[in-house]
Amino acid sequence: MPHPTGLRKLGGSDVHVPPLGLGTAPLGNLYRAVTEHDARTVVDAALDAGCHYLDTAPHYGLGLAEERLGRVLAGRDRGTYLLSTKVGRRLRPLAPGEAVDGQGFVDTPPRAREWDLTRDGVLATLEASLARLGTDAVDIVYLHDVEGREREVHETAFPTLAELRADGTVGAIGFGMNHSGPLARFVADLDVDVVLCAGRWTLLDQSALADLLPVCLRRGTSVVVGGVYNSGLLADPGPGAPFDYREAPPHLVARALALRDACARHGVPLRAAALRFPFGHPAVAAAVVGAAGAAEVRNNAALFGRHIPDALWYDLVDRGLLGESVPLPTEG
Repeated sequence: MPHPTGLRKLGGSDVHVPPLGLGTAPLGNLYRAVTEHDARTVVDAALDAGCHYLDTAPHYGLGLAEERLGRVLAGRDRGTYLLSTKVGRRLRPLAPGEAVDGQGFVDTPPRAREWDLTRDGVLATLEASLARLGTDAVDIVYLHDVEGREREVHETAFPTLAELRADGTVGAIGFGMNHSGPLARFVADLDVDVVLCAGRWTLLDQSALADLLPVCLRRGTSVVVGGVYNSGLLADPGPGAPFDYREAPPHLVARALALRDACARHGVPLRAAALRFPFGHPAVAAAVVGAAGAAEVRNNAALFGRHIPDALWYDLVDRGLLGESVPLPTEG
């Protein structure tokens, strides 16, 4: 049975992460504002539960998530947690008369995002993140949402990250995005330690099995899974539930409800199955899950450690809710 504190190595790096980490998009006020108190209790609860891999990005609340994380971590022993952040979009102050484009984040600082994959841009973006986080180093740096920017990635952005890895500034480098196809191409072409793939290797969406996961296994690249609840549909399925940051279509709602009912027949909460499912594939090292409150963090950790009978996974295959070729996280 997985436990939140068991460590897994990321690719060829020396970085080892626990299988369950904390995603900090909610701390950037994704969709709704989170208080400073709640942000602090979320991070404290994650560290207390052994989920000491903390993933963030400048994109999350236009720097707000990084700033809040930095305030919570101030004074803590740097050896007791792991940090990842992302580069690709620089933050700048708003120009006079320019409105904030929150892109789903609310009550954010008055800043704007700008794509910058030049060497100087990547270095400046990382330096600004370190300042917001109040630290002199992060363990992992991802290139964030860079699909469609392959030339810049190959010419300047990834070589810059490779330099930082070679001189020991960062421990592991890779890519983070919602699309498995571009991730697969980057892994095939470049020396990538780890990818963070959101929403494409879940109990509801296994599209990464067709492209990303085989090449990661072949190349020795680790996968960190984000979006295990597919924006919320697998956390609380029903009409109006979100999927990929918008309202879920009826056929996916029906499938999520069928998954929930099948899990219930085995006495397993749907969220527990959703958390465990990605670990059926050997390339998967960890999952990062966001939370807006401490109780949610503690509940995720408890669900992750819950016993799930192998019969559930076989039942999902028999009912056509998982494909016959999907690797299952069985314990037997």
